[in-house]
Amino acid sequence: MELYGYPLKAKFNQPRPPPPKVLPATSTVAGGCKNRIPYHPESFSMPWMPNSYYKAAALNPTLSPLTENFPGLPPTKIVPFISERPNGVFTRHTLDDWHRSNLTNYKESETTRHNAERLRADLTRTIKDVYQQAKRTQGESTKNLGERINDIEYWKSELCIELDAMIRENNSLMDMQKRLERALADTEGPFQVAHKCLLNREKRMGIDLVNDDVEKQLVTEIKIIRSCRERLQQCLDTVNAQIMCNKEARQELEKDLADKQMGHHIDSKCYQLKNSSRGIHFFKGVERIDATVSVPETWARFTDNNIFRSQSARAASAKLRASTESLLMGTADEMWRQFSKVNDAFTSRITETANAKSKIQTHLAKTRQEIFQLETKIQVIQKTIRDKEVQLKVAQTRLDERTRRPNVELCRDAAQIRLVQEVNEINETLRNLHQCLRASEDMLQMLVRSKGVLEHDLVVKNNSLFIDQERCMGMRKSYPSTVQILGYVSAGLT
Repeated sequence: MELYGYPLKAKFNQPRPPPPKVLPATSTVAGGCKNRIPYHPESFSMPWMPNSYYKAAALNPTLSPLTENFPGLPPTKIVPFISERPNGVFTRHTLDDWHRSNLTNYKESETTRHNAERLRADLTRTIKDVYQQAKRTQGESTKNLGERINDIEYWKSELCIELDAMIRENNSLMDMQKRLERALADTEGPFQVAHKCLLNREKRMGIDLVNDDVEKQLVTEIKIIRSCRERLQQCLDTVNAQIMCNKEARQELEKDLADKQMGHHIDSKCYQLKNSSRGIHFFKGVERIDATVSVPETWARFTDNNIFRSQSARAASAKLRASTESLLMGTADEMWRQFSKVNDAFTSRITETANAKSKIQTHLAKTRQEIFQLETKIQVIQKTIRDKEVQLKVAQTRLDERTRRPNVELCRDAAQIRLVQEVNEINETLRNLHQCLRASEDMLQMLVRSKGVLEHDLVVKNNSLFIDQERCMGMRKSYPSTVQILGYVSAGLT
């Protein structure tokens, strides 16, 4: 029994110190303890105290009479202030409450025992009824279980036959998948070779940078390889999808077969169970649970549908393998024919370039010989000019000396006339020789220019021959290319 307005207090292991005799002033308590919980350092090591204690302790103490603070209680039921209680002793229940609690517990115990006795009687009757009903229907259930086992064995054999056929077909299709992957990977080599050949031929110089038949065949080869790769990739995607379909059908067969085996095992175990068998138990409420998901018609139709689906997948897989085989043969033959065309074009172009190079070398040799002979002639002309200049110096020196003859000795005689004629003839000869020298030098420059053109053209032809013969044909002869694809195809056929 609780008293209104006073806190409930647990008993402490240690006695609390008595409260002070003199209460603090009202204003001091109101200002310092408002909205606060009393703090006791020793409370951390003491048992728990209810919230009602702190709520009551938080009230502002006053010195007014208790009848004014609790107007609803008569003076006889008002408990003195906390400070008047001896050492914090508080009472939670009265003796009447204790007696009422004991009586209530006795009545509940009697009621529970009575219900338990009634329940035992009901369970005994129920167990007897279930046992009698199971004994009556046991023979019929055993017969139905035997028929069910025969049906399961039939469908198990059908599933095993179809599962073996599906495994063989799926293995064959996976072998075809590997061949497709190898063939697709092997097309990367010829594609890179053709692409590198085009890039190398871009390094040709001058007039040899032409769009010849080799370049056209290389572009065609790249297009054909790209087309073959796309078709092989599409076929590989189809094969992968078919393999997934086969795996799904196979998983359904395996799952159905595993279920059949488990069902056969369970039904066989149930068929062999007798009243004297070990491991017999009663499962409460199991007869009320309907865990079935099919009836005999839908059960048989489910397995038949799985077998039909597997047969359809096997037929599609066999058809896909035939079309894939044809695609491998077709793409390999197409790529090989184009590969041969490119090689023939390279051979023809190399022969043509080699012939042009040979002719250039012949013309270059003749030009160099002509330059040598012309240079020799120029040297002869220059020597002749020097000789004529010496003769001119002699004639002019004679004329100059004859101008110093005295008086009447300055005679225009035959010697004088011949010396004048000789000087004129030598000047005319020198003019002709200089003209011949200039013409020869001009011709020599033209021959040198022609020689430079021939030498540059020879360098161009050598570069073209090196690119076509060494780089391009070197790669195309050293790389096996589509021969590998044909090898894989023939291996698949054998």
